[in-house]
Amino acid sequence: MGAVRLYVTVVAATLFAVTWAVQGCPPSDLAALMAFKSALHESKHGIFNSWVGTNCCHNWKGISCDPQSRRVADINLRGESEDPIYEKTHRTGYMTGTISPAICRLTRLSSVTIADWKGITGEIPKCITTLPFLRILDLIGNKISGEIPSGIGRLHRLTVLNVADNLISGPIPASLTNLSSLMHLDLRNNKISGELPQDFGRLGMLSRALLSRNLITGTIPSSISQIYRLADLDLSLNKLSGPIPATIGKMAVLATLNLDCNNISGRIPPSLIVSAISNLNLSQNSLSGLIPDVFGPRSYFTAIDLAFNKLRGAIPKSIISASYIGHLDLSHNHLCGRIPAGPPFDHLEASSFSYNDCLCGKPLKTC
Repeated sequence: MGAVRLYVTVVAATLFAVTWAVQGCPPSDLAALMAFKSALHESKHGIFNSWVGTNCCHNWKGISCDPQSRRVADINLRGESEDPIYEKTHRTGYMTGTISPAICRLTRLSSVTIADWKGITGEIPKCITTLPFLRILDLIGNKISGEIPSGIGRLHRLTVLNVADNLISGPIPASLTNLSSLMHLDLRNNKISGELPQDFGRLGMLSRALLSRNLITGTIPSSISQIYRLADLDLSLNKLSGPIPATIGKMAVLATLNLDCNNISGRIPPSLIVSAISNLNLSQNSLSGLIPDVFGPRSYFTAIDLAFNKLRGAIPKSIISASYIGHLDLSHNHLCGRIPAGPPFDHLEASSFSYNDCLCGKPLKTC
């Protein structure tokens, strides 16, 4: 009798495995996706109309599975794209509801993109930090609130963290700097407060750090200069104070530095003028002292904006030796003296020099 029971058990297990292989989607993943779907509401485009049947690996919009394990590997749902489903109605997507914690039962997830739906609310499920294979978390363009989960640093494979254009508040979790594989960090346009982690430089693989339009306070960590791959740093429109670390100007590949609209004080480090930076925006701060007179052939700026500060003295004569300056704004300072002749000044308008103490020369009044 025991042999018969064993035979029946083996046959049942085999049939289950064959059925799963044919369906292409394990029942646990199917159930998790249906729970995930039930927390969201989208009626204009019928995004979830393809989520029918039991094979979630076949023709389910936005769902991809691993070809070997047949486990759900990717959720890719974008409210703004070139998908024909949007072209038919000539409008972008709009979805409401929340991101269900059921998503965390999809334990083989590699990427989660639920972006640009404008109406999704609620918090980021804290259990998202338990997904060991997650590489991409992209939730840009919703109305997600709450804090970034404190355990985000557990996601050691994470390369992209994008929660821009939401309502996220609270501090940047201390564990964030454990994300040694992170390459793209985008926290723009939220309500994030507190200070930047002083060990921010531990994010050694980071190439873009975009944190503008938040409520971040404190100083700029000097450890940022240790991120040798960093090409784009945007800390604008926050409440940062203190000086600009001089070591930032020694970063090998940093091309864009936006620190505008803060309360940064002190002098402009000369290292920024002879760095790899080509787009430099330090406007609307409390920078004082002289503009460093160190321009030279290594100074190549598509744009340099120093407006609305407390800079004084003359425009440095060495600026005419810069290899290129496309746009220059020195307005609303306390500069004085003659504007140098020749490039880049021969193509600039008076607005680039207005509201200073006593600048003169073309394109302003003659000296």
